[in-house]
Amino acid sequence: MLPLVPPTDVVRRVSLVRLSSELARSLAGIGKVAVEGEVHKPNTGTGTGSGSGTGRGTRRTGGRTWFTLRDRASQVSVTVPASKAKRARVVAGERVQVTGVLEWVSGWGALQLVADEVVPVGEGAVAAMIAEARDKLRADGLLDRPRRPMPLLPRVIGVVCGTDAAVRHDIESVVAARFAGYPVVFREVAVSGPGAVDAVCFAIDDLAQHDGVDVIVLARGGGDTTQLLPFSDETLCRAVAASPVPVVSAIGHERDRPLCDEVADLRCGTPSLAAAAVVPDRSALAHRIDSARQRAATAIERRSDHAARRLAAVDRDRAILTGVDRARSRLDRAHERLALVGPSRALPAAKARLDAHRKHLDALSPQRVLERGYAVVRAADGSVVRDATAIGKGARVDVHVAKGRFAAEVVDG
Repeated sequence: MLPLVPPTDVVRRVSLVRLSSELARSLAGIGKVAVEGEVHKPNTGTGTGSGSGTGRGTRRTGGRTWFTLRDRASQVSVTVPASKAKRARVVAGERVQVTGVLEWVSGWGALQLVADEVVPVGEGAVAAMIAEARDKLRADGLLDRPRRPMPLLPRVIGVVCGTDAAVRHDIESVVAARFAGYPVVFREVAVSGPGAVDAVCFAIDDLAQHDGVDVIVLARGGGDTTQLLPFSDETLCRAVAASPVPVVSAIGHERDRPLCDEVADLRCGTPSLAAAAVVPDRSALAHRIDSARQRAATAIERRSDHAARRLAAVDRDRAILTGVDRARSRLDRAHERLALVGPSRALPAAKARLDAHRKHLDALSPQRVLERGYAVVRAADGSVVRDATAIGKGARVDVHVAKGRFAAEVVDG
């Protein structure tokens, strides 16, 4: 039994700033906590959102969400930072688990719990959260989108899993049994609790950009509903649908059905089944190759035999003579066509046309006109006289006739 210590009347005088500082340090020593309680007054404060009257938390200026977490005897103010608020389901009267750190706000003189994660507790609340996310995904067509086929021979297989060695061991065992040494890249991240959604989304994006990765497997061992909640998160489901390569969902056991199962390109009941679905079976591939080689060899042999039989049935001498006759016939037809269009036929017609043109041009020649008795009279300046009034009496002119020329003087005009 501890000895009684008499009460002391010593009062330590401290400033308000120091008191606030000591309170903040004391709270920091508590570390991260996970607290369950009922959401109360999610619309408390001067909110800017439209959640008033809906029972949902109101987003205040800056994007934060505020509410009170209470049980039968206690309560604490909770704030969800803007970066976490989008994924926080805050519904009045709903029981939730808040994970975060305690903080003393000296400006308000108040204690608050800064949340990293707010998840519903209880089957009803979890089902309501998943149903709400499902409705949003369906409205955007992500549940009904065409599923991409699994590659027959992926260059590299990407796996997102937790740090639990059992899941990785199961996958590596299947790989060793089906195709030892097949290229598989693992990304081990947090798969439950605060930050799991962001970690898994980052791993999906990282593997999708990895050189050669043709398929990604999301693998996680079993767990309770709360532990599997990150794989029903709307943000994570959208990351699965947006992946440029097919995604296989292998979360929990066969009975577990997180929402990402409905978005993924393929759903497998366990990580081992997922590995068997994407890792090719080496012996089966070898058998298929041998079968294909045998079918090709059989087809070539069959066609060769058929060609040999056809060749054996052919009379070679007759075939040669037939070919010669055909060649001669084609040559004769070519000679006939050449005779129809050759120079011997075309030249007379061309000569007749040329003679006709020559006669026509000869008839139009100025010399022919002069030979018919006409003359060309030029004035002293060499211009042709076309009007008798253009020259006067006594003017000298030069007269051209069919044969020769002479000078003349105008005696009447």
